[in-house]
Amino acid sequence: MTDPVHGSDDTPWEPPLAGSEAEQVLGALDRLRWTFRFKTDGLDAAGLNQRIGASTLTLGRLLKHLAAVEDDWFHRKLAGDPMPAVWEGNGWDDDDDWELTSADGDEPAALYALWDGAVARSRARVAAALEVGGLDQDVSAGSADQRANLRRLLLDTIEEYGRHTGHADLLREAVDGRVGEDPPAGWRPGPRSAGY
Repeated sequence: MTDPVHGSDDTPWEPPLAGSEAEQVLGALDRLRWTFRFKTDGLDAAGLNQRIGASTLTLGRLLKHLAAVEDDWFHRKLAGDPMPAVWEGNGWDDDDDWELTSADGDEPAALYALWDGAVARSRARVAAALEVGGLDQDVSAGSADQRANLRRLLLDTIEEYGRHTGHADLLREAVDGRVGEDPPAGWRPGPRSAGY
């Protein structure tokens, strides 16, 4: 079975071949989300904290960073709302890269749950925004004196995921040799969340 937004039941990450502009944009973003989750899935703390070369990036750091991006961009930048309570007590006042550096001590299940939850919240907030208006609708853009439209916010998110999914490709291959552009048909993340 195929719907215009999510491909088949076996490949829900596949963007529509002939959807509306909103369906195409959301399909492209979700494909990157699914691929990123596939690249990070099923690892223990050692796998999530493995580095390559001189880089300080790890899959765990990317999970927490992209969870923060999801909650920041689809709360603050979308509607001017504060980030969800899950981010209370963060260390950004003392460390601009807190979400990256603090991930090293987080349990794998907590990192997966944080990212899965952030994606589920983002999907719900974007769906609610699209019920009100289309991609041309104004969004907060994060400050009172700066406005953008929803299209720009979604395209910026695609760009952010594109960059970090490329990083995840390299990191995951170094951990255990996992390669591939998309998850295999029928793949689902573990532990499963409401977002998948």
